[in-house]
Amino acid sequence: MVAIQNFLQKWLFPIAQKIEQQRHLQAVKNGVVAIIPIIIVGSFCQIPLGLGNLIGGGFGAWVTEHSAVFTFPTIFTTNIMSLFSAFFIAESLAKSYGMKATSMHGICAVLVQCALCANLVDPAATTMWDVTSFGSEGLFVSIIGGLLVVEIARMIEKFHLTIRMPESVPTMVSESFSALIPFAVNIVLACVVAGLCTIYGQTTFPKIIMSLLAPAVSSMDSVWAVAIIIFLTQLLWVFGLHGAAITQSVWAAFAIQYAVENANAVAAGLEPTHIFTYGFYFGFLQVSGSGMTLLLVLMMCRSKAKSLNAVGKIGIVPSIFGINEPIIFGVPMIMNPYMLIPFVFGPVVCAIISYQAMATGIVSLPLGEAPGFLPPGFQAFLLTMDWKGAVLAIFNVCLMGLFYYPFFKAMEADELRKEREIEAQKAAELQNN
Repeated sequence: MVAIQNFLQKWLFPIAQKIEQQRHLQAVKNGVVAIIPIIIVGSFCQIPLGLGNLIGGGFGAWVTEHSAVFTFPTIFTTNIMSLFSAFFIAESLAKSYGMKATSMHGICAVLVQCALCANLVDPAATTMWDVTSFGSEGLFVSIIGGLLVVEIARMIEKFHLTIRMPESVPTMVSESFSALIPFAVNIVLACVVAGLCTIYGQTTFPKIIMSLLAPAVSSMDSVWAVAIIIFLTQLLWVFGLHGAAITQSVWAAFAIQYAVENANAVAAGLEPTHIFTYGFYFGFLQVSGSGMTLLLVLMMCRSKAKSLNAVGKIGIVPSIFGINEPIIFGVPMIMNPYMLIPFVFGPVVCAIISYQAMATGIVSLPLGEAPGFLPPGFQAFLLTMDWKGAVLAIFNVCLMGLFYYPFFKAMEADELRKEREIEAQKAAELQNN
């Protein structure tokens, strides 16, 4: 065990630290995760359609007839999600550099996103836009655009090419003028790229990006990809690094795109096709927090070891709502030889079971996204509108309890031994005095 820990510390820890500190990856993660509430609002519009399919009969027919009314909010949420993503990615990167007027860089990224993704239906009628690429198809374009907008603005500021106003001018006015040249350069470049794609390539920039990313996009939604992601997430936690925060910088954009594609399919009266969505990850594989520690917490609450009992009582309520940092850092799970095997490998088994349950049709696929930080089973049900989804989430928690039990008993015995030794030492000191 010690040899394995030393090996991982030598090779994995430095890589994970670099990823955690890499500002561009973190900006992508922050920007993409920031649009989750917007996607949840759009996905909630799919709930009536899911209930209609679940109940059927006259109610199902009525829901289908009025589906356009229920899905109307998606036009302003999931259907233009890449605009919001572009804003948040650029704003996050600008903040990491300590740049002024970060929201202005976000707005510039939105304008660049419009230029790159909007396709004129009729070039003669410039007011007619085809905005289908503003949704999930434009998500990766927003990543590229959001990062480049800030880097170009930094370069312009570095060579002092911005317009500087006297100090007496109000800050808002001064920032607006200082952003003028970066705005102009970024938008002109975006228009040139979009024009070249349309005129010479007879296609759009989002379609080019999606064709290049097609192999990666298709391979991420697989049982082995999910298993590897959850394994790395848990392993990073063991070394004191926020596993989900690090790995999300790689998989979050894919998972969110899958969720939006599912939501769009449901809105069009079709079946969802993707399993690995953002909600699937947190609703099934991170129930009660990383490592699905809820039953472990209950064991700790009943433990005779005072230290474990105290931590369990502190962590029980947060764990019910998916927050288990008190357990991870209080037990601790970090560098804990007793917890390494169940904490790392147990969620991998749950990931494989959950994915296969959906792949084989036992549990319905995610309809879109659902709110997180809910008690076990609630997010899973809202995500799938299938009672079997809630059962699967609760099953995962119970299965993890079985994984933890023998290792917990060994850890508890060791803690009791340490407490007896401390009490014996105190008794000896009192007797000597």
